[in-house]
Amino acid sequence: METPLLNGEVIEDYAPVRSWKEMKSMFWTETVKIWKIAGPLVFNILCQYGTNSITSIFVGHLGDIQLSSVTISLAVIGTFSFGFMLGMGSALETLCGQAFGAGQVHMLGVYMQRSWIILWVSCIILLPIYIFATPILKLLGQEDEIADLAGQFTLLIIPQLFSLAINFPTQKFLQAQSKVSVIAWIGFVALIIHIVLLYLFVYAFDWGTTGAAIAFDITSWEISIAQVIYVTGWCKEGWHGFSWSAFHDIWAFVRLSVASAVMLCLEVWYMMSIIILTGHLDNAVIAVGSLSICMNLNGWEAMLFIGINAAISVRVSNELGLGRPKAAKYSVYVTVFQSLLIGLFFMVVILITKDYFAVIFTSSKDLQIAVAKLAFLLGITMVLNSVQPVISGVAVGGGWQALVAYINIGSYYIFGLPLGYLLGYKAKLGVKGLWSGMICGTALQTLLLLIVLYRTNWSKEVEQTTERMQRWGGQAIDSAKNEDNN
Repeated sequence: METPLLNGEVIEDYAPVRSWKEMKSMFWTETVKIWKIAGPLVFNILCQYGTNSITSIFVGHLGDIQLSSVTISLAVIGTFSFGFMLGMGSALETLCGQAFGAGQVHMLGVYMQRSWIILWVSCIILLPIYIFATPILKLLGQEDEIADLAGQFTLLIIPQLFSLAINFPTQKFLQAQSKVSVIAWIGFVALIIHIVLLYLFVYAFDWGTTGAAIAFDITSWEISIAQVIYVTGWCKEGWHGFSWSAFHDIWAFVRLSVASAVMLCLEVWYMMSIIILTGHLDNAVIAVGSLSICMNLNGWEAMLFIGINAAISVRVSNELGLGRPKAAKYSVYVTVFQSLLIGLFFMVVILITKDYFAVIFTSSKDLQIAVAKLAFLLGITMVLNSVQPVISGVAVGGGWQALVAYINIGSYYIFGLPLGYLLGYKAKLGVKGLWSGMICGTALQTLLLLIVLYRTNWSKEVEQTTERMQRWGGQAIDSAKNEDNN
């Protein structure tokens, strides 16, 4: 990553691309920059995804009830809170990235502390969902035995919820400065330790699902504490100790955080809803089973693009903060193009192996046939999900969360979900109809976001970034810093 605008140093923007040679040079430069950030982030996200998966694997050997209960707890309650907390933390991604690019590195620590406060309060707001997980799961139609054990497990992982209030802001703080390799190493070491803890607590000490919950909590706090230690010990430019400045303009920060949370939650919960709707179809066992296999594969691809999402957010916010509109625009175009190619590659692989890949998950011939029939829809979903997260990352980097939230509501919940319901239930197309309707919602959202990108005035975005930095990182905060020092 380039040195930000510090001590009067000015970094020139790209010249207009007018030839094939200039385009190749720009394309390669941006490719190196984006993957230098995206590579470690993707690896870290895969490690985090692996933490959940390995927890389920260890618990699965205890029995079917234990596996179902822990899976339900992590997939329903855990995913709900994870999406909300990740969204609330994404406001920091916008502001830290833009502040770093603008040379206001001293503000990163203040923003991080402000986000810690907001996310800690968010955890308290989410707490009733954890406390009353059992009745909530029963209300959603889960069997009593599964809901009771899932509720007990959910209560035990409350400490993991509060670890996210430290984890996400600290991670965004490091991402904004492209200090992503340390995030990857912490995630990898935590995954290894998590496996050891699971073996000790679940098998050696025979603590069962209680042991799995304790291991989950310890691993989550290991990651958070390790990141904080690195920030306070090795990030002297961005961290200047605790400051009362974190409480300044906190409501404006909350508004941006809520907009981010709504934007991301609407995306995360949209695809979750298809599982709930499918569970009420005729022959629900085959429908849910085949869809779950497809969603599992789609989830692994999603981890890749969540990493790219974070990387393009860092690139855009840094370049806007640096006052380089062309660099921001070119980084978006290059990343969208590459992501589309990756999505097309995955679609081709799925279509070629549509009669075989389900064997990895099941020996049931009926399920394998059902999965093969859904492969085409899975391929289309993978293409759309390759572009859509990248554009969402651009939205976070540019601070457009509120606009994207409105687009998501209209595309997903006013258009896509009702259309899926009509096709699945009224037209009696079953899971194909449900999924097709929801794909249409995603396609509409992607199209609208592409139009927004096409019409974006990047020079104006730079002006808005400058105004935001002056409002939240300028003289008001500087004076507050002086008060802290006196």
